[in-house]
Amino acid sequence: MLDLIIKNGNCYIDGQLKDVDVSVKDGKIQNIGQVSEEAKNTIDAKALTILPGCIDTQTHFREPGSTDTEDLHSGSRAAIAGGITAVFEMPNTNPPTSTKKEFQRKLDLAKNRMYCNYAFYFGATANNADELADLKDLEGCCGIKLFAGSSTGNLLVAEEKDIETVFQNSSKVVAVHSEDEEILNINKKLIKNGDVQTHTIWRSVECAMSSTRRIVRIAEKHNKKAHVLHITTKEEIDFLSQHKGNITFEITPQHLTIYAPDCYERLGTYAQMNPPIRDKSHYDRLWYAVKNNLNDTIGSDHAPHLKVNKDKKYPNSPSGMPGVQTLMPVMLNHINDGKLTLNQLMNLVCENPVKIFGIKNKGFIKEGFDADFTIVDMNKKIVIKNENIESKCGWSPFDGFEFKGAPVSTIIAGKIKMQDGKILGDPEGTPLQFN
Repeated sequence: MLDLIIKNGNCYIDGQLKDVDVSVKDGKIQNIGQVSEEAKNTIDAKALTILPGCIDTQTHFREPGSTDTEDLHSGSRAAIAGGITAVFEMPNTNPPTSTKKEFQRKLDLAKNRMYCNYAFYFGATANNADELADLKDLEGCCGIKLFAGSSTGNLLVAEEKDIETVFQNSSKVVAVHSEDEEILNINKKLIKNGDVQTHTIWRSVECAMSSTRRIVRIAEKHNKKAHVLHITTKEEIDFLSQHKGNITFEITPQHLTIYAPDCYERLGTYAQMNPPIRDKSHYDRLWYAVKNNLNDTIGSDHAPHLKVNKDKKYPNSPSGMPGVQTLMPVMLNHINDGKLTLNQLMNLVCENPVKIFGIKNKGFIKEGFDADFTIVDMNKKIVIKNENIESKCGWSPFDGFEFKGAPVSTIIAGKIKMQDGKILGDPEGTPLQFN
């Protein structure tokens, strides 16, 4: 007997929507087409769209160290509530995930506590080159995370010679928080107490661009893969679009949805993140990149902080906002608004993550692949409300926004983990596997 049949839905297969049924057995996709066998469970997906399980390649779940703000369990609940079946989680915890011992600890903490599937970044430091050279077969390791400029936590590799050492020794994709530490320090004098709008002046366009230029030069010199995270400037878009190949880059949903100065006037420090939300000229260029398939991934940069900390006077307020639960509703709404196509979104949250990072058996609805699905209703209207946010932080920058298009089921290894906003079953997520 089959475990699950998804009937009557529109399935996203090979870049097209097809009216086919999908059957699942033992966590794998068994059959695509007309399914006549019996199953323990059947979903009638009439008028719904069946997508491959969507992947958020940048999240901060704050464990170990800041579990009052988020932990692997609560972060994974937020993920499946938003239709995300797998996450890449970041190493800037306390202590940082920058040794094999701490990496194993993270895997142990995740076991039987995370609803979604997961992989962890290994944090680069100025002196862990030996470990970075030996990550190829490390279970659950998606890549190396390099902070070229300081942000949340104390993982920082600021000196050019140390950045070069990281790339020389990298045995995986190096994902980079790209801001120039020297420029950040020079610009500190421009911060105005109590004025969050000066965040964009402190963490300036040149601060981002200078770092990204350096990262690309070093990665190309050593023929290594660099994935530049949360790109925010038109200058970087134009520069990176001329350096494809080993260089890939991400844009976040928030940088495609809100812009300065409106966001700071409306949200104050709740709009504060690194690199910052910038003005509309940058926002327009980010959309140019999405429309022309220049960027490679959309990642939420889910980086929650408690309201009590966000309410502190700038610059004592921390940078970051939650996003794993809202990534899909935000982007589906943009599809409904005609700003990108479903094909483009599938490239950004399914197919490209699989290609860039070498994830096994994910990202496509194919026989023999893992039975992970994000089922969405493209016509469903939802209003984001703080009280419905699963993250421990309990707020969203999109509170009060109405979006059209929403995930209605999250299925992982053939098991329904979210249905109509309700989280079901036990946390049974497993580490992603890599080629």
